[in-house]
Amino acid sequence: MGQNVLKCSSETIEKIKYFYGDYIQDSKPPSSLFVAKSPECTITAYRSGKVLFQGKNAEEEFSIWSHEGMQTNLAAEKKKPEKKGRYMPPAQVGTLSVIGSDEVGTGDYFGPITVCAVYISSSQLADLHQLGLKDSKLLKAEKINEIAEDIKPKVIHKLLTLGNEKYNDLREKGMTQGKMKAMMHNQALRFVIGQLDGAEYDGILIDQFAESGIYFNYLRGQPEVIKEKTWFQTKAESLHLSVAAASIIAREAFVKEMDQLSAEAEMELPKGAGAHVDKAAARLIEKKGAGYLRKVAKLHFANTKRAVQLAEK
Repeated sequence: MGQNVLKCSSETIEKIKYFYGDYIQDSKPPSSLFVAKSPECTITAYRSGKVLFQGKNAEEEFSIWSHEGMQTNLAAEKKKPEKKGRYMPPAQVGTLSVIGSDEVGTGDYFGPITVCAVYISSSQLADLHQLGLKDSKLLKAEKINEIAEDIKPKVIHKLLTLGNEKYNDLREKGMTQGKMKAMMHNQALRFVIGQLDGAEYDGILIDQFAESGIYFNYLRGQPEVIKEKTWFQTKAESLHLSVAAASIIAREAFVKEMDQLSAEAEMELPKGAGAHVDKAAARLIEKKGAGYLRKVAKLHFANTKRAVQLAEK
């Protein structure tokens, strides 16, 4: 049984509680704030600020919230130090030539998942630093667009977008969100490496959404898995500009896709997965019918059930 722990703020815990509101249990351990039991995962939030995800889909549910706090993995903590550090970036990673990758949209009910990989050589770091690269979540949409347009002509990169209909098809065939993300990262990295034309890179830095063993397990059976010189780290955009650039390009693509979906739906589709999203989804059901959600939303999120209930009132 998989289990992951997220250390986060009280505000994030409230978001998690709302998200799994339909599954909150009456009984809970004395030191806990709440326990939610979905069909494939049990979520326990503690007063210490830790949230424990346990069950078949623990890694996937955990990944939805992993960018909200400091993540740890109970299984990984039991490993020997040398194994634990095998895929960790070196201290000087910020000065190296690196291919960085990041994804956007995994915790949003509406919209696609976008993944981008970017190669930045050590000789490019000084010039690109002046563009103000940082985590895309900290930038306004206008600034993201401006920086993304500046970056793209200067770097080798690959952007992939997984639309909602395809996403829902894969989910219904049994593929988890974690596996989808791993496959997209691997595909983007393969493309960038293929475009380097002999240029050297010191390593690959993936913004961590799963422990290395789980990530590579997701890729089992794939024809070519990029594993050599691969590092994983949460908040990786703060370690190397390549991940920050990947985050910005992926965010720009996500925002543009959301704008297009909103235009087609004839209403604004909000980001996130909170109560405001439930209300928007309910309005969309009233306008277009429940079947329309398949085109614009991740149907397995609990928002679908709550939206349908709101629309029926």
